[in-house]
Order: sequence, then C-alpha cells, then structure tokens
Amino acid sequence: MALTAQIIKAMAEDSLPDNDLFIVDISVSDSAVRPKITVLADGEQGITIAQCATISRRINKRIEEAFGEEISYVLEVSSPGVDFPLTQPQQFKRNVGRSLKVKMQDGTEKTGKLEEVTETGINLLEEIKQKGKKATYVPVQVPYGDIVKANVVISFK
Repeated sequence: MALTAQIIKAMAEDSLPDNDLFIVDISVSDSAVRPKITVLADGEQGITIAQCATISRRINKRIEEAFGEEISYVLEVSSPGVDFPLTQPQQFKRNVGRSLKVKMQDGTEKTGKLEEVTETGINLLEEIKQKGKKATYVPVQVPYGDIVKANVVISFK
C-alpha cells in the first residue's frame, strides 16, 4: 500500500473539523524516499490556520495508523492561494460579485462578473469587448462541465 492522492483524500475528508470546510486539492509527490503531501482545504467562510493545523494533526494520525510510525513523508495543509483556480461550487459561491476569467472546454475564454452559482454551473455577466466601442455585458450560463479553469481576476485599481 502506498501513499496515494486517493488514500490521502479519504483521510483528509474524514479529518475536517467543521461542516463548512471542504477539500480543494490533494497532491502527492513521486518521491519514494520522502513524498510531499499537499492538502488544500477551504471553507465557505474561508479557513483558519488553527483549522489547517487540526486537519494536519488528524491526517498525520491516520497515516501513522494505516502505514506505521516508520513511514517518512512531508505533509503540508493550507488554503488555496488567490491564484489557485476555483474548482468547488462552494468556492464559486464565496466569490459571487467578483470578476472571473474562465477557460472553456472549447478553448475560448470568458471574462465577467460572477452573478450567481447554481447546482449545474455559474451565471456570468460576460464582458464583450469590441475595438473602438464601449464594452457590453451579456448574461451567460456556464455549466461546470464546460469549465476547464476558472480564476478570480485580481484588480489593483
């Protein structure tokens, strides 16, 4: 049995201290000697350092129980950075009102204000730019299945 992302994901989901928290991403490096496990967790209201520490302690305990005390690894539990793509519906919900850049399955990109999050996707007020004209805004529904990558557009204005 090896430390895999699937095993860690199950352990991480069982380690969440609060109901509004969720796992965003898990990665396990290929290093056989001392793999690095990265767990990104978030919450509907964000996540605290204390919550990350609790998750980390609980995962460590589960790894020890499953693999024995001798196993060597590095575990990092943190929140996704601002530049990390939105992947979970809860993350979209928390960013309603902000501008998103969405890369679509067909290779196109849409940029617009996130208006609403539904069971099946997101509603954007897409910004349509035309040369020499003022930008227009068109409401558009984007199913989760059509989204390859979605990032919050950070504005320093």
